[in-house]
Amino acid sequence: MTRVLVVEDDPQLVRALVINLRARHYGVDAAPDGTTALRLAAAHRPDVVMLDLGLPDMDGVDVIKALRDKALRGRTPVPILVLSARTASEDKAAALDAGADDYITKPFAMDALMVRLRAAARRTEATPVPSGVTRVETDGLTVDLVARKATRDGHDVLLTATEWHLLEILITSPGRLVPQKDLLRQVWGPPHGDPAPYLRVYMAQLRRKLEADPSRPRHLITEPGTGYRFET
Repeated sequence: MTRVLVVEDDPQLVRALVINLRARHYGVDAAPDGTTALRLAAAHRPDVVMLDLGLPDMDGVDVIKALRDKALRGRTPVPILVLSARTASEDKAAALDAGADDYITKPFAMDALMVRLRAAARRTEATPVPSGVTRVETDGLTVDLVARKATRDGHDVLLTATEWHLLEILITSPGRLVPQKDLLRQVWGPPHGDPAPYLRVYMAQLRRKLEADPSRPRHLITEPGTGYRFET
């Protein structure tokens, strides 16, 4: 059974989420604040975390950073879905930079949220790496898809499950354009909204972590209005 940790201080929303998750056969823990969330995460090892940013005791971004702390790096990083009324691009960037896998703006449709949840849970499952290139070594950058390990300038780079999935799709088709709609479908499931700004944020995060100069990428290339490709 997939276990979900809901971190939210709105009792009405928590009740709605718990009812809908249990009706779909998920196990659920709920935390009204960041301190409780971190305690439950350590005790119960959730498969997915749903997290509000506006918590009473600490900012949700700090909770994400704590969940991504070195002590948890020995296992597959738990997918974190941010559920927030904050719509500013800097808030989204801060959450993704801290290690969130997805950012869902309130209010949201419950069915759409469940689609994103299922996609997040699938990204943690052990699946065979697609055929093709599985290891890349360039000047300063090494990515091993089989070992799920990335290093830049000799230092390990921690990638979220979403970032790994995006990178895997691009690396296993080196030099080939991957359309935006294909990336969205393979990583997040059915289309949701305009793909261009959504993917742009995640690709910017990958560039920041993997490129020597994110403003002038050598490997993660954008084809404006079309898609992305990986160049060795």
